[in-house]
Amino acid sequence: MRIDRITASVIRYPLPRPLRPSWAPGREFGSTTCTLLEVTTDDGVVGYGAAPDTGQIGLATISDMVAPYALGKDPFQVEEISPILRNAARDGSYPWGFETALWDIIGKAAGMPAYRLWGAHKRRIRAYASLAELTSVEEQVERLSALKALGFTAAKLRLRRPSIREDIAFVEGVRSAVGDSMELMVDANQAHVMPSPGPHNFWRFEDALAVARAMQDLGVVWLEEPLHRYDYGGLARLCDAVDIPIAGGELNLGLHEYKLLIDRGCYDIIQADCAFSEGVFQLRKVAALAELAYKRFIPHTWSNGVGLAANLQLAAATPNCDWFEFPIDPPAWTPAARDFMLDRPFEVDADGYIAVGDAPGMGMEFDREAVAPYVVATWDSREAAS
Repeated sequence: MRIDRITASVIRYPLPRPLRPSWAPGREFGSTTCTLLEVTTDDGVVGYGAAPDTGQIGLATISDMVAPYALGKDPFQVEEISPILRNAARDGSYPWGFETALWDIIGKAAGMPAYRLWGAHKRRIRAYASLAELTSVEEQVERLSALKALGFTAAKLRLRRPSIREDIAFVEGVRSAVGDSMELMVDANQAHVMPSPGPHNFWRFEDALAVARAMQDLGVVWLEEPLHRYDYGGLARLCDAVDIPIAGGELNLGLHEYKLLIDRGCYDIIQADCAFSEGVFQLRKVAALAELAYKRFIPHTWSNGVGLAANLQLAAATPNCDWFEFPIDPPAWTPAARDFMLDRPFEVDADGYIAVGDAPGMGMEFDREAVAPYVVATWDSREAAS
């Protein structure tokens, strides 16, 4: 079996309402975008992956930095292809969806879902609703009530208001309203912001410590990204100073950065993402390092349905993963908006768990007809060679 064809397509899908995420202050998104990858073997097996959309840079990463060196290779030789992706990540954009496509091929060839090939630790995982927008307490409580009706028993709130006093008061108000009926996580989004109007300021250590202590008193499950991504010393100090778990690492890049985070004790929970951080199988190495350091590994999943599917396979094979992030924040960010490229959206059951399923590969079925109207650019290795 050899890789015979590679296709990359930039997709732009309109949202039902503009999304105003906390990680892009002052900016709103009228559509969700991604780069979908199709890798076809010489005997007709097709594997699917996806990357966050970076436009022409994303297409050039695949066409110029991955395809010339991956075409003709055996898709089972993932460890031989991984260095190609690391070099592409250094000089281009996110190439990690290519490894997702390889494991989709491998699983389909084996007739098994990837998580079973990797050890199959669990078949279902408790999910938490991962919200995106900054709202009032009243609106947040309404959204949580709707999510609870869908089966969710936990949700992650967003911070990044003008002051930490406002952020703390917001969580206090939500906790007072929902009581113990839902578990709450809190994401400060202080590690990074997307290009946006701003503000672009980040918390100081004293701010993070005050918020962490307040969240601990409010019974929050964990506090996420309370300091800048590369403030290793401050993150380690914070973990030592409070009892509430500190989580992060979603946009760190490469195995070496995760080893550094774990060795220096920067987080209690590692949140790497196979769309942004490294290849999906490579992140099993990160999960193992975390396990050996008695830390949890709970992947970040905010990209698209293909990325969610791959991270779900990873989580289901990971012993030290006890939660799964489920991005949802209607009316703007709905399961349909996230999973439009799949034949059906992911959902949680009545107990708030997400099941992995037995479909081979990445456990998803690609809906080509649903995607076709939203393709804005495509690169095809076969057409490029003709």
